[in-house]
Amino acid sequence: MYVVDAHCHVISDDVTRYPRAPIGGKQSEWAVSRPVTADAMAARMDEAGIGQGVLVQATTAYGYDNSYVLDSTRKRPDRFVAVGTFDPLRPDAASALEAATGDGGLAGVRLFTSGSTVPVQGEWFAAPEAFAFWEKAGEVDVPVCLQMRLGPATRQLHEVLERFPGVRVLLDHIGYPDIAASPADAGCTVAELARHPGLYLKLTHRNLERLRDAGKEAAAFLEPVVEAFGAGRIAWGSNLPAAEQSLPELLRLAEEVLADLPEQSREEIFAGTAQRLYPDLAQPTGPAASGAARSRT
Repeated sequence: MYVVDAHCHVISDDVTRYPRAPIGGKQSEWAVSRPVTADAMAARMDEAGIGQGVLVQATTAYGYDNSYVLDSTRKRPDRFVAVGTFDPLRPDAASALEAATGDGGLAGVRLFTSGSTVPVQGEWFAAPEAFAFWEKAGEVDVPVCLQMRLGPATRQLHEVLERFPGVRVLLDHIGYPDIAASPADAGCTVAELARHPGLYLKLTHRNLERLRDAGKEAAAFLEPVVEAFGAGRIAWGSNLPAAEQSLPELLRLAEEVLADLPEQSREEIFAGTAQRLYPDLAQPTGPAASGAARSRT
């Protein structure tokens, strides 16, 4: 089975060419203690049997400076596409988005509204000042990854999806639903979001670890979510190196949790969804098509 990692982070070891400029002025612990360069990420992907990856900007290392993910993608276009962090409130957001995602640019953008160094959930992504950004995102058909937590800003998420139904939005880490408290309740909460056809889910270790710990009760989350969204709107991402495990371990975790799904559904989650969201991944060549992606059973 071909595998695409829809969510991994890279950080350069050249701090002169790529200076750190974390959002909020504070680097995340993982960005400091276990950074992974693009070359090292490619090597780890080879080890794990992963063909291609989506390099999602390490916002807690570089903030809005997307230089490294872009340069890494241009160096290895057969292996990577780049998703850069973007500020939808900037006065020139619409024109800047179009320029940033043009030929040779970003394959997608990310709005970082909450995270390890931004503990308070922001609601600014749904502010009127961001409407021009959302309109342009729909016009140029660029996927928008949304890093947020369900609960504090779920209403704002609904508002954006209803106002801009043509935009494809990927909910990073599925918005951190509280699977540990109740897989069934979390599953209902997430499944209800499926009424927005432009919303996609990014399934990472943040969710998979909770599902593994839930044992048989994991089905109470997975079944309604997969039924509501369909596997074609769910993509797996490792979240390496924010995740402490090795890449083979992270992939194995996902394979074990999703083992009971039909093969076609697993193919969608592990590759098909990401390839449709990011068309440059749909035609792998070179290492991505051969030795880098071993067959998995």
